Amino acid sequence: MRRVAALALGSNLASSWGDREANLREAAKRVALLGDVRAVSSFYDTAPVGYTAQPRFRNAAMLLETELQPMQLMHALLDIEREMGRADRSIAIKKGPRIIDLDLLLMGDVVLATPELTLPHPAMAERRFVLEPLAEIAPAMVHPESGQTIAELLAELPST
Repeated sequence: MRRVAALALGSNLASSWGDREANLREAAKRVALLGDVRAVSSFYDTAPVGYTAQPRFRNAAMLLETELQPMQLMHALLDIEREMGRADRSIAIKKGPRIIDLDLLLMGDVVLATPELTLPHPAMAERRFVLEPLAEIAPAMVHPESGQTIAELLAELPST
């Protein structure tokens, strides 16, 4: 069964591929091997959240149609992060600097809560750096728990 997954991409460190944007492009190429890319947003320059003593981020969103199940997709995204040089999430600074960050936000109408994966992503509705790029490519996509569209979720966030 094919589903459309909404993914968030982020980078705030240079790598062997180049700058933050080059990291996002490389990650998008690798993610494209997991299914059919339906859309990729523009790149957004954003301030770090949580741990603020680090460089600014470039963020983007993409839609991927895939036959992978949610856990399979999440593990594939973590593999891409590791292959691109991201430190193990369990030992790295929480919300710290990283070459690449790939988050599975939504996967069709799947609602899931396991120790490894929660769908929809539990913090996505609070994060402008996630909702802005996603609203650019999928404003009518519906959050399966709230029933709100991505555009509606974005409109509810306070202005920065």
